[in-house]
Amino acid sequence: MNPQRQVDRILDEQAGAQVRVIVHMGGPAADPDVLPGERDAPGRLTRGTREVLPEPLRAARAAALRTGAEGGGVPLARPPAPKLAATDEAPPRSLDSLRRANLAALAPLLDSEPARRGRAGRSAVRSAFWTSRSALLELDRDDLAALVAQTPGIRAVYPDQRVTLPPVSQSRDLPAAVLENSASSWGITASGALAAWGAYGCRGAGVTVGVLDTGVDPTHPDLRGKVAKWAEFDADGQPVADSQPHDSAWHGTHVCGTIAGGNASGQWIGMAPEASLAVGLVLKGGSGSHAQVLAGIHWAVEQGVDVLSMSLSSPMFGPQAPTAYTDGFLTCLRAGIPVVAAIGNRGAQTSASTGGDFLAFAVGATDHRDLPAGFSGGQTEVITESTLIPPEHLPLIYTKPDISGPGVAVTSSVPGASWRASDGTSMATPHVAGAMALLLSAVPAIRTGLTGAKRAYFLEDALTGAADELGESGQDPRFGFGRLNVLRAIALARQPAS
Repeated sequence: MNPQRQVDRILDEQAGAQVRVIVHMGGPAADPDVLPGERDAPGRLTRGTREVLPEPLRAARAAALRTGAEGGGVPLARPPAPKLAATDEAPPRSLDSLRRANLAALAPLLDSEPARRGRAGRSAVRSAFWTSRSALLELDRDDLAALVAQTPGIRAVYPDQRVTLPPVSQSRDLPAAVLENSASSWGITASGALAAWGAYGCRGAGVTVGVLDTGVDPTHPDLRGKVAKWAEFDADGQPVADSQPHDSAWHGTHVCGTIAGGNASGQWIGMAPEASLAVGLVLKGGSGSHAQVLAGIHWAVEQGVDVLSMSLSSPMFGPQAPTAYTDGFLTCLRAGIPVVAAIGNRGAQTSASTGGDFLAFAVGATDHRDLPAGFSGGQTEVITESTLIPPEHLPLIYTKPDISGPGVAVTSSVPGASWRASDGTSMATPHVAGAMALLLSAVPAIRTGLTGAKRAYFLEDALTGAADELGESGQDPRFGFGRLNVLRAIALARQPAS
């Protein structure tokens, strides 16, 4: 949508003397390996799950199948990790050069007369984020009306809307099949994590998973010593001085437990219990704003996390799915950080502003019977206009989720040295983020041999290509490419091509 039309709509729909908006600026063209091309969504829709595997893993799988056919079985010896280093390819754009380019793109906005004028001698700019080429402005209505005309390079203008947790329910009357998983939460077993620990000796050591949520209780016995980095952001997207790790609700502690929790209760609850956590409090008490979430994404990139987990959303409806987060996710991918995001809990054929984004690795929820959860969102999205996606790939039609994971009756930690079982795509998302931590710790060549978007997409494609295909062939809006199977993903990643 034209930025001036966006401004006019905001002014029509919002009352008050001042209006808070997120302004996105245009900038340098994206690297061709980040946006549609070989990863063009319509092509992915026609593929079977195994065909989504990254090329080294497809070759390794084919070699293993040939060996099995010719020799009567797959060799039992554990193979060494494959060489993943790309050769004869230009290195990805460094974050330093991207930072400089994005700050240059922001300069016309930050220096514009409406931005500098503000009120009572205070700038209208409340915060700015180079990672998404965006800024939060609080403007008089007249200044907002004139902003686009007076500021070259504006790509889009969004209201600074409320962002919340997806509706999450507490599980009651747990099925016998769930209760019988006494060694671990059922999702840890079903996703293959428990088996991967024994088969490959990997538990996420050396990997940092970023979590944007309600915070975390660092004193919980399952999480003690695992919160390596912490930040809290206020309504303007500014860091809260002297903030100490805490959970402003319960949700963040539950998510963190599923990623990296131990077995303090006698039951293993975390996918990668040796991973570290970088936690950003962006939803105080379960509610925040676009500015706070963008600030959290910005912080996670600068902290150098390996994976980013986001179990939060604001609903999106309609055939067009614009988002304030696409540029931030793009920077994450360039930094080699996959963004694992919940698809939402509002039922089939609904989507959310995080998991619904084309560049997010979106997660739906399944139960212990491998059935899709009724609340789990998922739909086909259509982008007809974009200043980011090359015109030859428009209209862009794509399906979410990308993958599904255990999300019903999931037991994890909550503040106060306690535990609870909950339902939601919020519970499925950290299973996938934790699986990426396991994959990184099991196959160090992914980190040493791949950089930038190639590393992020390798992680995504390794998990989607190794998933248990449960629905239609290829990707569908209930399961994505299938239910998470991290044991298979690790096995394929460690199988050498021949």
